[in-house]
Formats: sequence, structure tokens, C-alpha cells
Amino acid sequence: MTATINPEKSVLVAKEFLSPKVTKYVLSAPDIARRRKPGQFVIVRAHADSERIPLTIADADADKGTITLIVQEVGKSTAEMAHLLRVGEKVADLVGPLGTPTHIEKWGKVLAVGGGIGIAPLHPIAQALRAAGNEVIGILGARSKDLFIMEAEMRKACDRVRIVTDDGSYGEKGLVTDAIRAETEAGGKADLCVAIGPLVMMKFVSALTKQLGIPTLVSLNPVMIDGTGMCGGCRVTVGGETKFVCVDGPEFNGHLVDFEELARRQRFYVPQEKSRYDEFLRRHDHEPKDCRLLRMVDAAKAQEAK
Repeated sequence: MTATINPEKSVLVAKEFLSPKVTKYVLSAPDIARRRKPGQFVIVRAHADSERIPLTIADADADKGTITLIVQEVGKSTAEMAHLLRVGEKVADLVGPLGTPTHIEKWGKVLAVGGGIGIAPLHPIAQALRAAGNEVIGILGARSKDLFIMEAEMRKACDRVRIVTDDGSYGEKGLVTDAIRAETEAGGKADLCVAIGPLVMMKFVSALTKQLGIPTLVSLNPVMIDGTGMCGGCRVTVGGETKFVCVDGPEFNGHLVDFEELARRQRFYVPQEKSRYDEFLRRHDHEPKDCRLLRMVDAAKAQEAK
């Protein structure tokens, strides 16, 4: 694990709204861009009075010295980033790369399963797995077509891609578990599955792959404060043992994760999170959000920065 704090160079150089409440951020961070490996994350504090939040690195360009983050707006801190952080501004601090990198080797046939925002952290892992000589089959799911992200990037990173939506508005109608069954029936059992997405998705994917006999990695994102294993806020139970996601993970054997315990821990601060988020929206209700004008301004600033 390597940690770098470089606020002088951590500037937002580009910003793009990908789908409702999902935003792409490109930050200048030369040291992190050079050192990061698939599966690792950073902790960002957007403004001086913002909380620190863990965000997985979706992509990086070592030559340009930038990292890419794909962030879903779910609470006050992510809302501040989406609505208040402008292109050309510095973030208060940026720490990373953190976490244990994904173990990459030639497994054979690998299912890269991404649900919703989980497609973003899956992307660099799929790239690395394919570069190692694996046959990578992407299985991507979302509730509907308008919530899909990074399809083009995943098609480049994978040998083949299956797409499913809950409502059938794009690809096949169904869940990622349906696509895993279909892929297994059509092409045989995979040698590895990497699943990243909502907790409930990873839980059911892991239950299915256990039945099918496919080793499975999941990437967890619990409440995290310091990112160094000292606070204990991100502890999870894996195989009956306590692990800390920030240093032992974020990836674990999905067949051993206690998903029920983790789900209970994830719900612990939901009332407070919702209250702060609602307060933020009320306070900034007069400000335009995700509008065409702001997108044009951000795009112009990004072009000037090149």
C-alpha cells in the first residue's frame, strides 16, 4: 500500500455527467496515476469542511498524470462534489492509492460482473485480466438503459459483453445472475468471477457462483474513515474472521463474506445520511443542478486546461 497526499496537484481537470446522479471526475494526481494498480482506491475530501470519502479509481493516465473517478450522488459529500466542485478547482486533499491491489494472473475464462456504478471499479480489473491473457466476459447490469455507464470502455476491456436491464429497456431483460447462468450453460463454467456492484447484487452473485463452483471475488465499500486500518470502521467478517476493508481488501472471497452482517452495518447511518443530504438539497435548491449550461462551462474549462 502506498499513500500520497498531494493537494497542490489535485485539481479537477474535467467533469462529465454520465447519467442521473452519476458523475465522472478527472483529477490531476501524477504520483497516484503512476503508482495505482487495479482494485485500489483513493480517499477524497472535496472542500475544507467536507468529510473524507473512499472512491475506487476507475481509470488512470500516467502520461497525463490524471486519475478518473466515477461517483454516484448518494449523500451530502457526493452531492457537494456533483453540484459545487468546479473544473479548475483544487480538492482539499487526495490520499492514495490505498487498499490491496487485485491479484492478477492467467486464470482462463473470467466473468467480469458489474452492476450499476460497480461497472466503474470493474473496468481497470477487466483491463488487467485481459492483458494477462484471460478470456474476459463482461456481464453488465443496470435497472434501465439510462443508468448504464462505461459501456464503450468495458467493450474494449472485454472479449465479449452481455448486457441486462431489470426493465428490459436495453440488452436482455433480467438480472446479472440470469446472464451468469446463460453464459455458463452456453460456454461452460468460468474459472473466476469478479463481481462489483450493489451489496445485494454481490450477495446473490456469490450465492449462485458457489452453487456453480466458480471462485468469486467481490469488492466491498463499507463505512470508511481513515483508510489505514486504524479506526476499525470498515470491518467485515470473512470466513468467520474480522477483516478491515481498507487494508485487507477491498476485494474478498465472495463465498466467505457475511453479507447479512455487512448489510446491517451499512444501514446504521442511513437516517443521518438522508437527513444531511436532504438538508443540502434544501439549502442549494435555488442553484441549477446537472443543467446544460453548467455542462458547457465545465467542458470549456476542461478544453482550456488541455
